[in-house]
Amino acid sequence: MEELIADALDAYAETQGLDPDRLDEFGRAYREQGHLTRDQLYEVAYESSTRSAYHVESNPAERCREVTENVLAVDGDFSKIQLLTGLSGFKAPTASCVLTALDPERHAVVDTRVWASLDRLGYLDGRKESFDAADYVTMIDPIREIADETSHSVDDVGYALFAYDVEEREGTLH
Repeated sequence: MEELIADALDAYAETQGLDPDRLDEFGRAYREQGHLTRDQLYEVAYESSTRSAYHVESNPAERCREVTENVLAVDGDFSKIQLLTGLSGFKAPTASCVLTALDPERHAVVDTRVWASLDRLGYLDGRKESFDAADYVTMIDPIREIADETSHSVDDVGYALFAYDVEEREGTLH
């Protein structure tokens, strides 16, 4: 598993996945400010999904601040994702970007490619096209398990699983 993750992580830069350095910038701002602004959330959403990012602009600015402050105050992966998905423009994959920015040692960016890789590697059973907070919890547990078994951080395992699916998938994504 160590070699698979290392090789896939090396290949990640060649994918169309989001820029981990950019996500780190949002994480630094989040930790320093204690919240994210609507503009910052829009930028995170744009990094994740350019087509649906515009929905973020319909959230009241104060709600964005309140939700992202509350994410810091609650425990539990399900609760954190559920809070974020209460904002327009944030389904579980986009919300996972916010959590990964905030705490890359505990969280990973997830999507259909990550789910497919976990399925391909025997950690999950079956494919999924859309995700909710419970699905995030289902994915993050084996991602953390892989991180514990390897020398890689949780966020890096997520990026590697994305790249692994890019390499292994035959045909189209959907």
